[in-house]
Amino acid sequence: MVELLRRALAGGRLAHAYAFVGPTGSGRMTTALAFAQALLCPAGGCGKCRACALAAARQHPDLHVILPSPPETNPRGARAIRIGAVRELERQAALAPAQASRKVFVVDEAERMTGEAPQAFLKTLEEPPDRTVIILVLSGVRALPATVLSRCQIVRFQPRLGTEATERREAEEALAEVRAQGVDALFRRAQTFDRDRERAERFVDGCWFHLRDLLLAQGGAQARLLGDPGRIAMLEREATTWTMDQLLQGLAVCRDAREALAVNVGPRLTLEVVLARLALRAA
Repeated sequence: MVELLRRALAGGRLAHAYAFVGPTGSGRMTTALAFAQALLCPAGGCGKCRACALAAARQHPDLHVILPSPPETNPRGARAIRIGAVRELERQAALAPAQASRKVFVVDEAERMTGEAPQAFLKTLEEPPDRTVIILVLSGVRALPATVLSRCQIVRFQPRLGTEATERREAEEALAEVRAQGVDALFRRAQTFDRDRERAERFVDGCWFHLRDLLLAQGGAQARLLGDPGRIAMLEREATTWTMDQLLQGLAVCRDAREALAVNVGPRLTLEVVLARLALRAA
C-alpha cells in the first residue's frame, strides 16, 4: 500500500483522485496526510523543509482537509459533508496552487456526503482541475456511489490488530448483560451513548463483527477466518442459540443503525433499537 504510493510519486504516475478505503483506526487518514505532505514537498516528502512542516501542521496553503461537520443550526446534530463543502472544494480547486506544484484535497469520512453532495463531487472528478490531487478517506467501497469510486484509484487498508477485537468485546458484554437483566439494562447501556455518535458507531461495528463471527461459526468455517480464532468453541456454542435468519436479520439491523447514525437519528435511540433487536430478539 505505502510502497504503491511511493512508486507512483517517484515515477510521476499520479492519479488525479485516490480512495483510501478501510475501517476506522486502520491508518487511512494518517497515510493520506503523509501522502499529501509528500505531494507538496519539492523533495517528495523530506520531512525537513518548510513545506513539510506546514503540511504536517495542516497549515500549507495548498493542502485542504474537508471534515464532516454538524449543521450550523444544530451543533449536536449529525456530522456530514454537505453540498456547501463540495462547492467550496470546487472553488478552491479551480484556483492555481499558492506555493507547491499542485493542490491536495483530503476528504475525511467521505461516506458522510449527503443529499446532492456526491453528485456534485462526481462532476469534479469527471473534469479534474489541473495540478490537483484529491484523496477520499472512507470506510468501504459501497459507502459512495460506484460512479464516484470508479474515477478513483482505490487503496485498501486493513484493520489494526486489536481495534476490531476491542469493539467486538464491548458489544458482546453489552448484549450478554441485556440478555441477562432485561429492559432495565438495555436503557442503562443505551444511555451511556447519549450524544456520543462516534462511540455508538464503533459499538454497532462491534455488533456486526460479532454476528459475522457467529454466522461463520454456525457454517463450520475454519477458526482462522474468525476475528478471534482462539474463541471458536465459545462462538460455536452461542451460534446454536441463533437461527440463520436471525443472524442475517441482525446484520441488517447493524447496517440500518449505521445508516441512521449517519443522518440525524440520536445515538441513544439507535442503540436502544439495536440492543432490543439483538439482545432481546424483539421484533
